[in-house]
Amino acid sequence: MNRPIQRVGIAVIAIIVLLLANATYVQVFQAGALRNDGRNARVLFDEYSRQRGMIVTADGTIVAQSVPSGNRFKYQRTYPTDPAAFAPVTGFYSLRYGADRGLEAAEDPFLSGSDDRLFTQRFVDMFSGRDPRGGNVVTTIDSTLQVAAFNALRRGQCSGPCRGAVVALEPGTGKILAMASTPSYDPNTLATQNFQAAENSWNELTREGVPSRLTNRAIAELYPPGSTFKVVTTATGLNAGLNANTRLTSAASFPLPNSNTVLPNNANETCPGASGGTVTLAQAFESSCNTAFAQLVTEKLPGDEFADFRNTAAKFGVGEDPAGIPMRVAKSTVGDLGDDAAALAQASIGERDVRLTVLQNAVIAATVANGGVRMRPYLVDKLQTADLRTVSTTSPSAVNRPLSPEEADTLTDMMIRSEQQTYQSQSGIASKTGTTDPNRSGSAYAWYIAFAPSSSPRIAVAVMIENGNQGAQSYGGVIAAPIGRAVLNAYTGGN
Repeated sequence: MNRPIQRVGIAVIAIIVLLLANATYVQVFQAGALRNDGRNARVLFDEYSRQRGMIVTADGTIVAQSVPSGNRFKYQRTYPTDPAAFAPVTGFYSLRYGADRGLEAAEDPFLSGSDDRLFTQRFVDMFSGRDPRGGNVVTTIDSTLQVAAFNALRRGQCSGPCRGAVVALEPGTGKILAMASTPSYDPNTLATQNFQAAENSWNELTREGVPSRLTNRAIAELYPPGSTFKVVTTATGLNAGLNANTRLTSAASFPLPNSNTVLPNNANETCPGASGGTVTLAQAFESSCNTAFAQLVTEKLPGDEFADFRNTAAKFGVGEDPAGIPMRVAKSTVGDLGDDAAALAQASIGERDVRLTVLQNAVIAATVANGGVRMRPYLVDKLQTADLRTVSTTSPSAVNRPLSPEEADTLTDMMIRSEQQTYQSQSGIASKTGTTDPNRSGSAYAWYIAFAPSSSPRIAVAVMIENGNQGAQSYGGVIAAPIGRAVLNAYTGGN
């Protein structure tokens, strides 16, 4: 063969091989990145040619929907009802940022219509000539209660806007009735089809030096629970055979084992109602005496106190890998206690390294309210096709029993007396407050967990306020409790 022609042939073959290799690399190895690239107009047009499914509350209120846009992107995602109140539940869906946070992200395949359970709907839509449609997500949220929780947080007695969260559960089922977080944001500002406007909104929401509005403080953050964790510590004692009349120290301070440090009561005072230097467990709970609970876990448990404490906390769900609701939930913990008795004493009052989500503390309250049975919390009640045919329903699921019915009754009685101590009246509510300032910085976390009606509970709540900035008045009973009572009364009518 003519040598110049041979060289040309080799060059052509080499070019073809390189082109094929590049095409293979792009199609196989870069396909995912290219498909997810926000600049890929083909993908954007495809996604917005489909009518994304709705997110709906239990009472039928639409909180996320896609409406005809009248432009090249056929549909616009909107959040029509109190968008800031529902943002922790919905998240947002944006041309610029995709499905982000909340149910928009957690249920994206179903809402977008790509879920295999929607195959029949896609098949019917294809042959009927309809544009593809996503499925609907029906939540367990009570819309009136959600707005009430959000407004109670916004109007709380903080120095400036409150930073915090509320979670309300139905004790007998685990349904999440409300999940509010402040400060919040309007997801419509991110769902806009104007890329620059969406980016400006994102930059403002994520600006350094301001509290994050995008964070769902109910499930994404961990906080020291303070004295609300005495519910778990009391359960540890009851599980081990102690009772409401077990005598505990009433001293103003308790020497931490193997340490030169003492653990004091609030204001370094002795426990009210003391007799002969002791109080009953019920009195200690009512007055939230730190020293009594420190003694309970270090001296009064008959078995392995570390194992007893950890196991009881675990039965309430602390330390468990959260299964998702379906959103991602941070993992609560009692910390690494090792065999440090001083650490155990501090953990008994919800300090040291104990950290809970607001959802976890609501589960603890709901477990007591439910006669000692822990239910798995869930946010999605059912999934439906665009034609409202139900394809999946969540059934209530009992996880375990951390308390016997008798132990739950004992704890309920203690929580009723605790509420009366805080509120100074008969309210029909059972509760426990908590206040903790782990860094001794004056930036306290204020807590309130409760359920109502105490005689036949229909709702359990947990309220957490981050840094109420009220100085000496930053107590759970002062800042968090009024918010919790407002939520409970909004649901029960005060009955």
